[in-house]
Amino acid sequence: MKKIKIASIWCEGCSGCHMSFLDMDERLVELINKGLEINATPITDLKIPDDDTDIGLIEGAVATDHHEEEVKMMREKCKFIVAIGDCAVFGGIVTMRNYIPVDELLRRGYIETESTVEGKIPTSPELGKHLPKVKAVNEIIRVDYYIPGCPPSADAIYYVLNEILEGRKPMLTGELLKYE
Repeated sequence: MKKIKIASIWCEGCSGCHMSFLDMDERLVELINKGLEINATPITDLKIPDDDTDIGLIEGAVATDHHEEEVKMMREKCKFIVAIGDCAVFGGIVTMRNYIPVDELLRRGYIETESTVEGKIPTSPELGKHLPKVKAVNEIIRVDYYIPGCPPSADAIYYVLNEILEGRKPMLTGELLKYE
């Protein structure tokens, strides 16, 4: 049986899409038994996918230079890219910051809030530099498949991954596009 390697990253988002991925429960085991091999994901703390990864799941919007580098790396290493969740697909709620200058946003969030005592804006290089505008993944790289939702249902994620494993092109319709 040929293994289908999958990797995932999460950029600017809440990790709800990864929680929905885990909510596939025993269906995740079913996909693994069909040949799915998880080789890099924040869930396992393995950050860099193999060069021959088949499926790259990207959760979250692109908000920093690090996110931009990560999504470009995923495009280089993965045969298919799946934008998962509204933040990755459309930019999501995190794009609300696009109407506020970054320096003003950081100052308000880390220094001027009423509950902050001796606030400081984080400057660690590990956090990356904020981009002037938050973007959906397809504004940076080519995306092959989209799974909208906030978060998308485990059923929708399962359907898309199973279709790819079976060599078919996933087409989300009806109930799979509904989320609550």
